[in-house]
This record gives sequence, structure tokens and C-alpha cells, in this order.
Amino acid sequence: MGSDKKSNPAPPSYEATVDAPRRRPHTNAVIAAGNLRSRDEQDMQNHLQKLQFDMGIFNSDIEPEHDTDWICSCPIHIYKQRKMNRLPVQNEWSKAVMYPGEKSYHDCYQYSPMFSSNPYQFISAYTNPGGFRGSGGFSATSVYGVSGFYGVSRPDPYNYTRALEKTLRLNTDLNRAAQRAVDQKEPKVNIWAPIQPEVSPSGKDTGSPLPDSSSNEKSAKSSKLSGLRRAFSIKSSEERAAERTAKAVAHAEGLRNEILHEENGRWPDESWRRLVAEYQEHVGMTRKIADLRARCPLQYLHLLRAGYFEPIPVDWANLASNPLKFSIEAASGWRGITPAWRGYEDTAEERLYWVLNHREGVTGPRMKPDPISAMQLARARMASAVEPPPAYFSPDDTCNVQHKSDGYSKQVMPAPFRPFDAPEVPSDDTMILLDVSGSMNFDPVRPMYQQALITGYERSPQPKNKDLAKAIIRRFTDAMINHDHNSTGYQLVTFDDQAEYIGFVNHQSFEQTWRQIRFGGRTRVMTGWQLVKNLHFQKHSESAFYHPVYGWQAGPETPKLRLLLLLDGEASDMDEFELDLLSLSWVHVTIFLIGVDGCPHHHRHANELQRISEVNPHVSFVDAQGNTPERFVTHELLKRHLGYDVSMSEFVELEQPPAYTEL
Repeated sequence: MGSDKKSNPAPPSYEATVDAPRRRPHTNAVIAAGNLRSRDEQDMQNHLQKLQFDMGIFNSDIEPEHDTDWICSCPIHIYKQRKMNRLPVQNEWSKAVMYPGEKSYHDCYQYSPMFSSNPYQFISAYTNPGGFRGSGGFSATSVYGVSGFYGVSRPDPYNYTRALEKTLRLNTDLNRAAQRAVDQKEPKVNIWAPIQPEVSPSGKDTGSPLPDSSSNEKSAKSSKLSGLRRAFSIKSSEERAAERTAKAVAHAEGLRNEILHEENGRWPDESWRRLVAEYQEHVGMTRKIADLRARCPLQYLHLLRAGYFEPIPVDWANLASNPLKFSIEAASGWRGITPAWRGYEDTAEERLYWVLNHREGVTGPRMKPDPISAMQLARARMASAVEPPPAYFSPDDTCNVQHKSDGYSKQVMPAPFRPFDAPEVPSDDTMILLDVSGSMNFDPVRPMYQQALITGYERSPQPKNKDLAKAIIRRFTDAMINHDHNSTGYQLVTFDDQAEYIGFVNHQSFEQTWRQIRFGGRTRVMTGWQLVKNLHFQKHSESAFYHPVYGWQAGPETPKLRLLLLLDGEASDMDEFELDLLSLSWVHVTIFLIGVDGCPHHHRHANELQRISEVNPHVSFVDAQGNTPERFVTHELLKRHLGYDVSMSEFVELEQPPAYTEL
């Protein structure tokens, strides 16, 4: 975005509404390690992505390799040296998030990996065993074939696919073993109840053994044996049992005190605790979290320290890196928070799936599809596309005006509309949130695959994504103005790395408003989402309140926000956005996902959004690919946005240009 971005509407000052103790920042080992990691996390990710692009590597989990007998000053080795320099940060993070008995490891073995504890080091399909290991879990020759030029190998489809399959199997085995190990380390007693000493089967208290004085002979023998044991420092079975009991009591008391200290630090007063309790209730985890606290306090404490049981802090949205943007790289040793962290892309995705699996009413685990399965599901979805209904043909569609093809692309038909959320009422607010990242202005391309390896990209004959977005927003706003007779229009917010408030869009001002939009940057939806929330709550501040850490909180009288979100791919913080939406009952989001014709990445993202909409009634989505029938898309968006099955005859009336009125 250009330098002319308007500043976000600021929330009201909370100096007068909170006391000094509430403003004191709470910290713990996870927070401290996260602050340390945040300093250069995004910079390292950007460095790797640029290096991959320069080397023609399109799979994000493959690091470029320069296989030499020495460390040179090439860009690849400069990156590897930066990884080595970052090991102290990785060690601090590992110490903060590891469970008892776990060992840390990394993949920075520049000379000899022989003594490494890295369980992924022997997953190798390298043509030259002993190369360095990349973040995807494969050493240089495990995914590379013959060198393209001296010392630099090119990814090989067969080797990469086989290494990926081995890594997925190892992830599953290690996750299961880690979860079993943590479960076994949970206290065997209830840490919240008075802890009683162990009692022997005979009824004697083994915590305070008494001598048996039934006969002098037995006493004499016992005295002699006791003296002999003391001489050789040998403990009796009663003494060992008492020692075990004392250790169990001390461990339970220590764990209980740690939990209470952390809870009191995170939630310092009753109003804070009430807000957190409401969050847990809205997400549907109240009883699950209470059960975890009672039965698995060790795991409860780890998740508590990572903030799993409270809303997402509002400041995180605009940070380049925050604890929900940390990458998880099993083969490189960058850990997640839960015991079964391997296989997730980042800490937001890990937390999202943990929440989905711990909500009340969940039947069976919701598992993240592994990369190979996700691609198979995407291709199956892509193959289900059919010709769109001919009743929606329009010569004014962008693809027809630009003459990109002789007809529409095949589309995956949405399931018949079923209302899950409450239908629109007059007090509801409609807003539009538009992705303006650089890809919206690119010529559309789709990846070319050899097995699991992306070998390049090819052009797709279709309009740019920004052109389709413009047409859909125009059609949608025209229909909405006709529906609720709102000639003022609807507020439009754009986002890439930052967010910008554009203003109201309506039929008369549309072209002028659209010219204010600039495209460029990365896709970070949380920046736009926070600005949308600020706009909504400033309008309805009398029914809501602002929390210094968690931001705006709706009251029972706060009107519902109905948001249309337009995306052309997966935002870097999409999991964070979906996680936030799970706790909000005052918003309904309809997502329009714009895709490239014949692109499996589009359908993989569509499958993810479908899974989210199935568990969150406040989220729905529509997608389209290639040369799009805009009237069909608009009709489907209106059904989900308004919350009822808009008939075809009503839609035809709504899509007529609104009557001109003086504003």
C-alpha cells in the first residue's frame, strides 16, 4: 500500500477504566521466549521465502541447498549461518514449551549430524548422503537430484514425495508417543483435594510407620535389621513408600501453586475472570477446560501459559510476528505448544485444531489433513466442477467484457442453502473487507506439479482477481441498497500488511471510491479485521466496552455485524482469524474466495473454509474459479449474507441498479 494510508480509528483511552494492577503486564517463560522469538521470526521467514523464489523452489517446506565441503559466502550459506546464530533463541523457546522428559534438537549440523538427537535426520533420499538438512525435514540430497549447476541441486519429484511420506508417518508416531508420555506424567492424585498419605492393605499408614511391639523377639530382630539397613543406607519398603508419598504430595502442591500463580497473574480481578469465562462459554469449552484442570493439570498449565483459555490479545493483530504466527517445523526442532504438535504449519493452526477438538458436542477428533491427503481432496473437489446454470449468463460479466474465453469456467456447486445463523434484521450492520495484497493485481497463474513437487507456474486466461472483486462488490452493494433502501451505502475496509478505511461505497460513488484503492503487500486479514471491529464498536460503543488487553467486547444489546470478506487465497493469519471468530456471537462473516481455474491450491483452501463453516454457524463461504458467472456468485453471497433463501425472482429485482437519489 502507498504512504497515503489513513490511520486506523483509535479505541477510546482506557486509562480511566482500569486500575494500575490490571495494566501491569503478566509474564512467564512462554511469554518471555515468545517475545525473544518475535524479534526476528518474520525476518527469517521472509529471508527463506526470497531465497526459495530466487532458487526456483516453490514448495515452502524445502530449503535450497549448496552441497560443498566448506562454508562459502553464497546466499544459501548466509541463510544457514543465520539459522545457526538463532540457536540460542530456539533453545529458549524449546525450554519454555517442552514437557517433562522431552529433549530438544535442531537441524543445524554443518559438519557431522552423527551425534544428533534429531529423529528426522535419517529420512533421506539424497543422492549424496550427509548433506545439510532443510526446514521441511529433508537433508539436501533427500529431496534433490542431480545438480543444476555446481554444488546446487534441483528438487527431484520422486525423492521429495518419498521423503514427505516418511516424514508424515514419523510425525504420527512421535505425536502418539509424546501424548502417551505426557498422560503418564500427570499426577496420580487430585491436586485440588487434600492429599492423604498412602495406606497399606493392612490399614496401616505407610506415611508414618509404627514399630510392631507384639513380641520382644520381633522387636530385637527389627532393631538389628534397621541398624544394618542404616549402616548400608538401605531404606525399608515402608520408608520408600513414605518417600514416594512425600514426593507425590510435594509435586502436587507445587503444580497446584504454579497453576494458581499463573491464573492470578493472567486474570487479576473478578471482571477479568468473568470475561475469560464468557469467552470459554462462547467457544464451547467451559466443561472441557474444567475437566482438563482437574484431571490433567500438567497439560492444563502448559496451555494456560500459552494463553489457550482466553481471547486473543488485540495488540497481536498488527504485530509482524506474534505467538500465533510462529512457524512449527518438526524436522528443525521448532516446537508447538501441545504434546502432538508435529505436522502443523504454525502455532495458530495448532491452537485452532485444539479448540475444535475440545469444544462441547464434538464427536470424534477433527484432524488436519496431511499435505498429501489435502492435495488429493483438493483434486477431487476440482474434478467435481460442472458448468454453471445458464440462467445466470450476463454479457456484462468481467470475463465476457475482457474476452478472456468463449465461456464460463466450470464451478463447484455449493450445497443447497440451509440457514444456520439467524437471518438479517434491520438493526444489523453490513460492512465489506477486501484483500488488496499484491496477488490481487497479478496475472492469474496456477502451479504445475510432478507428484508432490511444484515445478513452475502457468498463466490462466481469466481476469485479474481485483477486476472480479470490483464487479462482485458493485453487484452486491447494488442488491443490498435495494434490499434495505440504504442509499448511503456500506463501509469498505481494505487490507494487506496494513488496513485502510476507504469509506462508504454506493451506486453513485463507486468508481470514485474504487480509485482510492492501491494493491500490494502480503495478505494479513487480522489487520483488516481489527479495523472493522473498531469501526463497528465505535458506532455502537454505548452497548459495548473496551478491554485493555482483549479489545472490544460486545454487550447483549450490540447489533450484529454482517461482514462480506473477499479473498484470493489463504491469508498468513487465516487460522488466527478463524480462531477469533469461534468466540464471537455478534458477527456473521460471508467469505468469497476467488480462485484460478484448475488450481488445486484454491480447492485446498476452499476445503478448509468448508470445514470451518461446518463447525461455526457464524461463518459461510462461496468460491468461484476462472471465468466467473458473477450473477450466480452474487445470488449465493446474498443468501448467506442475509440468512435466508433469496428466490430467483427476488434476486432479479434486487440486482437492478438502485434508483438515483441525492446524497
